[in-house]
Amino acid sequence: MLQLQNVTFKAPDSKTKDKTLSQKTIVDDVSFTFEPGGFYTITGPNGSGKTSLAKLIMGINELSSGKIMFNGKDISALPINERSNAGVVYGFQHPARFKGTNFRDLLSISAGTDDEDTLARIIARVGVCSMDFLDKPVDGKLSGGEIKKIELATVIARNPKVAIYDEPDTGIDLWTIGPMVDLLKREQKENNTTTIVVSHNKAFLETADTLLLILNGKIAYSGNLKGAIPMLEDLSVCTFSKSCQGENDDRCYR
Repeated sequence: MLQLQNVTFKAPDSKTKDKTLSQKTIVDDVSFTFEPGGFYTITGPNGSGKTSLAKLIMGINELSSGKIMFNGKDISALPINERSNAGVVYGFQHPARFKGTNFRDLLSISAGTDDEDTLARIIARVGVCSMDFLDKPVDGKLSGGEIKKIELATVIARNPKVAIYDEPDTGIDLWTIGPMVDLLKREQKENNTTTIVVSHNKAFLETADTLLLILNGKIAYSGNLKGAIPMLEDLSVCTFSKSCQGENDDRCYR
C-alpha cells in the first residue's frame, strides 16, 4: 500500500526576481491511498502538478512537507535507488538515451542478470520478438516507439510493486497506444502491480480503476471516468469537450 499524507511540494517562483523568498506551491497538501494492484490514471491541465506528484513518489522531487508511506514504512527521505530497491519504479515521459550503451546492457542492469533466456522473456512481454533488438544502441537514432519499448522493458524488468509511467504515450503513433494499454493492464493483473499512469489520453482514462484529476496542485476529483466527464468537459479536454475544435485548439491541453 502506498499512502500520501499531506504531501506538499514548493519550488522557487520563476516569475519573481528573488527566488530565495518567493515560492510557488506545486503540490498542495495531497493525501491519497493507492491500493495494492490498482490501476490509477492521474490527469489534469498542463502545470497542474500531476507529474510533480509522480516525481515526489519516486523521490525525484523532494517533499516540502508531508509523508509518503509504502507498506507501512516511511520512505519520505529515501533516495531514488532505495525506493527502486523497495519496489517503486518510474518510466519517464522522455526516456534517457545513452551514447555508447546498447539495450542489452541497459536491460541487464535493470533485470540484475545477463541471462539470455531471461532477457528474451522480458522483451517478449513488450512485444519484441527479435533478439537483435537487444543490440540496438540507446541513442538518438531510435524511433519514439523503439525508445518507449526499451523504457517499458527496463521498468517491468524490475518486477515493480509500484510502477509509475509519466505520459507513456508521448512520441508514439496512435496505433501503438492500444497495445501499450493492454501491456500495462496485463502487467498489473498478472503481477498485482500498483500501476500509476500520468496521462491526458482517453485510452488510459477509460482503463483506470481510479482516475485522479489534479487542479492547482490538489486532487479535485477521484473516482471513475463517468463521474469525471463533466469536469473534463468544463476544462475543454479534446477527447470529451464538444466545443473543442481539434488537437491544435488552444483550449485543449493534450
